[in-house]
Amino acid sequence: MRSPFAVAALGLALTLTAGCGVDTASPAGAAARFHTAVAAHQDAAACALLTPKTAEKLPDPDETCAQALAALKLGPAGRVTGVEVWGDDALVRMAGDTVFLYRFSDGWRVTAAGCEPRRDLPYDCEVED
Repeated sequence: MRSPFAVAALGLALTLTAGCGVDTASPAGAAARFHTAVAAHQDAAACALLTPKTAEKLPDPDETCAQALAALKLGPAGRVTGVEVWGDDALVRMAGDTVFLYRFSDGWRVTAAGCEPRRDLPYDCEVED
């Protein structure tokens, strides 16, 4: 799996739209479901929407993924403002967050959330793999 941060940092992102035959609704929906679960304090459900690597990396050894996610207090995401897809990787821009995702055989999962751009540097993310 490629790092979405390296792709974004190198400026290789190509904005693709549904009109070009690229499914942007699925990653946008997965990002929205993740933030809906976080906002509803359904942290175990939100953890289930993370990639296995991200869910494993998030908690300290003495806490669960759900506890670690709750402690982050991610802000509200708001509406989707843009989606970029590169093969199995996607970036979903929302009014209050940027979310990176990876496509698995069972759907899109979050690799990073709570992300803010940093000029020419990779995004700074609260949740990342």
